[in-house]
Amino acid sequence: MKFYKYIGTIFIIGTLCSSCKRENFLNRFPQDALSQETFFKSENDLKLFCNQFYSSLPTESPLEDNNSDNLVPRSPDVFLSGQYTVPVTGGGWSWSGIRNCNYFLANYESAQVSDSIKNIYKGEDLFFRALYYWQLVEQFGDVPYISHYIIDTSNAELYAPRTPRKEVMDSVLTDLNFAVTHLPLPQDAAPGRLNKYCAEALKARICLWAGTYREYHGLGDQNEFLQEAVNASQDIINSGQYSIYTTGHPNQDYYNLFVQQNLSTNPEAIMAATYIPNVLTHNLTRTLNEAGTGWSQDFINSFLCTDGLPIDMSPSYKGDDSISETAKNRDPRLMQMVATPGTLVLSVAGSPDTLTLPRIGTNLTSTGYEIIKMKSHDPAQWNANQSDLGLFIFRYAETLLVYAEAKAELANEGTGSFTQADLDISVNLLRDRVGMPHMLMTVPVDPAMASKFPNVQGPLKNVILEIRRERRVELAGEGFRFDDLMRWKAGPLIENPMTILGMKLVPSIKAQYPPSQVSSIPLNPQDYIEVYPSITSRTWNDKMYLYPIPIQEITLNPKIQQNPGW
Repeated sequence: MKFYKYIGTIFIIGTLCSSCKRENFLNRFPQDALSQETFFKSENDLKLFCNQFYSSLPTESPLEDNNSDNLVPRSPDVFLSGQYTVPVTGGGWSWSGIRNCNYFLANYESAQVSDSIKNIYKGEDLFFRALYYWQLVEQFGDVPYISHYIIDTSNAELYAPRTPRKEVMDSVLTDLNFAVTHLPLPQDAAPGRLNKYCAEALKARICLWAGTYREYHGLGDQNEFLQEAVNASQDIINSGQYSIYTTGHPNQDYYNLFVQQNLSTNPEAIMAATYIPNVLTHNLTRTLNEAGTGWSQDFINSFLCTDGLPIDMSPSYKGDDSISETAKNRDPRLMQMVATPGTLVLSVAGSPDTLTLPRIGTNLTSTGYEIIKMKSHDPAQWNANQSDLGLFIFRYAETLLVYAEAKAELANEGTGSFTQADLDISVNLLRDRVGMPHMLMTVPVDPAMASKFPNVQGPLKNVILEIRRERRVELAGEGFRFDDLMRWKAGPLIENPMTILGMKLVPSIKAQYPPSQVSSIPLNPQDYIEVYPSITSRTWNDKMYLYPIPIQEITLNPKIQQNPGW
């Protein structure tokens, strides 16, 4: 479930946003609602048309990681458990957004405004067309590419074979470059609308994905995209517009970052969704309190100890016989994402609710590792559909991680350099927020990480692996993990049994609960909670690097062949 919301004070006019329900390549924008003769005459017309696309901007939600090795939802993820079947229709094969973008491009020039104003809204339009095409390539690989509006549904272009993904992504990059060039700077943009650095942030995200996907899937030609990811993220860094949010409280700042009502002045927000009580709200805090999911033991194991070493290498690691021991001497982000004894769960005047034991055996968590990232303890935020906490769309921390990863990958291939200075302006700023030791170029190899990613080789192997760890921890619950596993060709990681296990429930801890609450909780021989008693591990199939194309689409256009293995 994605929490797509409108941004700031942008509201979408229903008659301008309606489109056909049929989710296939022939989606049509209602031509009886708009025409070049009656619309596209003023700047307001261009703005109103582009408003419809803003609801496509994805905001953060921890539940987005349910389809990864980070979380273990109470019901197995259909895709990762191998139960996904080829859909008849739908399944993400949607072209209505792209068609509407092309409709705009066919008509916007008739507006009686300056070329610079036209280009701002063309930039918005191309930003979203790039987003839509990238999402299709992520899911399906090669897809049909059409860059202009087609009225005649019998047009042969609608029944052409799929366009090679590299060609599609080259066009995506072209669209993004136009947006970067023509969207205004933040100080010149209207409140809540896209600006130059929003486009740079999306460009950095997409180009990192495209470059590393091509690299680790052996497709070649990755360096152009990796360099563009570096360029875009470096532009944002050099702008001086953004910084990592910190108040000097390493045990609080990471948690507090995600429970703020207004992110518009937060230095880490390149773009954020703003909500208004009784006008525009969401339900994230309440949803997380009823989500029936939880962090996996594998995710918990990824946190470094406070000496900067992984758990298998650090003398500071206390084991995981209790959640309190697990959290000792660990990266402070752990206790700011996971409810541990002493965590303020609900701030009620006169009688605050503070956690004493993990809330296993309830709908709150399936694993014992209860999510508190993005979950406020303010009771006002728990009311159904009444939360007004701001949600990030583009966060500066992600941009820093894109910079570090893309630049390290290029240097590992002998293109350019990657130095301690690069780590200090990226990864180490995130570590400074939580008081963790700096990452060094001489970071030792972690055998556990090396075994997880055997396809990472080269002189900067250890650095790349630790950047990946930092990305997993810092961006956990923000919807990136599944895409990361896919681009790194790391699907087999879901086969690790720890990815579907919860906390360790040893007899001494179990005895502290009422028997009725814990007696039916299944445990494996090592006393870890088994969320799926009938499943000891999952099996990865390489066909899952792409989703299947819906049956109806192949029926309508036989030139579109099914993805391998499906």
